Amino acid sequence: MTVRRAKTAGFCMGVDLALRKLDQLLKDQNPDVPIYTFGPLIHNPQVLAHYASKGVRRTEDPEAIEPGAIVLIRAHGIPRTVDERLAARGLTVADATCPKVKKAQRLIAKEADKGGILLLYGEEAHPEVRGLLSHASHGAIVFDSLDELKGHAVYPTDSYFLAAQTTQDEAEFERIRDYLFETLGKEIPVLYTICDATQRRQEEAIAIARDVDFMVVAGGRDSGNTRRLVKVAEAQGVPCVHVETVEELPLEKMRGKARIGLTAGASTPKTIIDAVESIIASISS
Repeated sequence: MTVRRAKTAGFCMGVDLALRKLDQLLKDQNPDVPIYTFGPLIHNPQVLAHYASKGVRRTEDPEAIEPGAIVLIRAHGIPRTVDERLAARGLTVADATCPKVKKAQRLIAKEADKGGILLLYGEEAHPEVRGLLSHASHGAIVFDSLDELKGHAVYPTDSYFLAAQTTQDEAEFERIRDYLFETLGKEIPVLYTICDATQRRQEEAIAIARDVDFMVVAGGRDSGNTRRLVKVAEAQGVPCVHVETVEELPLEKMRGKARIGLTAGASTPKTIIDAVESIIASISS
C-alpha cells in the first residue's frame, strides 16, 4: 500500500501564529494572572484540550472575564461590537486574529463605506463570518453556495459587492461571481478574500484524490476548511472519510486499497497527521 500525504496538510500560517502567541503568553505571564481565549482559539478539540490542561480558560462573554485577566482573540477574529465591549472593560487584549482574516475585515469595511451591500460567500454561524459581517455597515446577504444565493433576491438597481470567508472554495466563488455579473447585468466590486493557502490546500487535495483509491481528511469536525477538503475530494469521485483521530479510521474499508491519500485541515496538529499516516501504512492488504 502507498500513502500519498499532502505537503500542505496541517497548520496554516494563521493557526501557527495564534498558537505561538498563546505559548508565549503562557511562558511570560504571571501564573496568577488568568488567560482566556475568546471562543475556541482554533477549531481542533485535541489542541483546545491541551491548552485547557495548562489552565487556559475559554469564554464568549466579555462580562464573564475577571478583571486583570488577559484575553486572546481567536484566529477567526471577533465582531466589532465584542471588541468594543472588551475595551470598555479595560481588559488586556492580545489579538491572534489571522492576518488574512484581518485583511478581509479591512477590505469589507472600506468597500462598505462606499454604501454597498455585502454579498458574503460563507457559513453564517461561523465565528469568522460573524466578524466579517460586523464590518458591513450597509447590510449583507450571507450564503454558503451558489444554489443558496439563487434563493435570495438581488436587484440591478441596488449597489452590491462580493467577498468570501477566507477558507471557502475558490471554484465555487468564481461561479458565484459570474452568476452575479450575469444576473445583475453589470460587474460589481469583487474582493478576493479567500486565503491563498486555502486554495493551495484544496488544489493539492484534488490532485491527490484523482490519483488514489481512497482519501482520508484529518481535522476537527467544527473546522470549515477541513469539511471543504472532504467536499472537494469527494467531488473527484473517490471514497473519502473525515476523521478527527486515528480511532475513527475505517480500517476495513481501507484494507486492500493500493493507494490512499491523506490531507488535513489548517488547524490539525502534526502529531495527529503523523499518527493517522502511521496507522494507514500499517494496514495489510
